[in-house]
Amino acid sequence: MRQRTGSRRVPKPPLIYIVDDEPLLLDLAEASLAPGGFTVKKFTDPDEALKSFAKARPKPDVLVTDYAMGKMNGVELLKKCREHRSDVKCVLLSGTVGAEVVLDAPTKVDRFVGKPYQPETLLELVRRVLGEDEAA
Repeated sequence: MRQRTGSRRVPKPPLIYIVDDEPLLLDLAEASLAPGGFTVKKFTDPDEALKSFAKARPKPDVLVTDYAMGKMNGVELLKKCREHRSDVKCVLLSGTVGAEVVLDAPTKVDRFVGKPYQPETLLELVRRVLGEDEAA
């Protein structure tokens, strides 16, 4: 039998969606975020990520997505996800375009990371967009 510990609730770890059509890079992003203690869900297909995002309860806190994915680019995915949660944060990854892509984006991208990147860099940026670095 589980006992309650008063009204104290343990906060749930932030939910991070990672979307990249290259499985190896998807695994790298997941491994990069592992030390942060986040709940991570991975997708190789942006359409599947969007369907899951729409149904998710609670909604993801951060979207870490590749830019170039064929069917839908990362900015388009972010824009569609924001129809379901307007304040979702985003870290855009790319090995094909530079940071200038976020300047003309139809929706705000919180951070941009060029590939290849150091695992610590991705973890630090996700913490920043979540505001965790301010509390540390």
